[in-house]
Amino acid sequence: MQEKSIVVYTDGGCKGNPGPGGWAYIMRFGERYREAWGGELQTTNNRMELTAVIRALSFLKERIDAARASCIRRYIPLPAWISTPIHIFTDSMYVKNGISGWIHDWKKRGWKTAAKKPVMNRDLWETLDILCAELNPQFEWVEGHAGNPDNEHCDTLVGQAVEELLQHVAPAVYHESEKEEDLATDAPL
Repeated sequence: MQEKSIVVYTDGGCKGNPGPGGWAYIMRFGERYREAWGGELQTTNNRMELTAVIRALSFLKERIDAARASCIRRYIPLPAWISTPIHIFTDSMYVKNGISGWIHDWKKRGWKTAAKKPVMNRDLWETLDILCAELNPQFEWVEGHAGNPDNEHCDTLVGQAVEELLQHVAPAVYHESEKEEDLATDAPL
């Protein structure tokens, strides 16, 4: 992994499967840090794992698009971070294998599995595929519950999202850490 890259850890989970579920991501760029988490009252573990990655990449895409627009309006050069490599760490083999290999075969078969059944979570896979085509993130698997601090913290945030859902009995929750800053600066977070 390059020294100057955007590092993202993601996680998702459910209390029951299906049931109330949560997703979370942690994003680092140098000393900058961001975290976000949320959940849905009726979902599956795999949908939450995919949602975590989609939310992280969607945030980055929005920042990149906004920085481009800001620079164009102000006639200034694009910031270097726009082309910074993105590394996604997930403890979900479903996400890792799906985006790294299975998705290519699914698309060739008209979104059917090798068993000729419809691909589960197709809506999320299609969204993730579009984001990956634009941002070209690199996916790496990390073992869950093995002491990796960022993976463990994501897992904690997932549990927190589920508990918030159950306490408030809301259909969905969403939280994020955020600082307003000039989008033309040298940092995406």
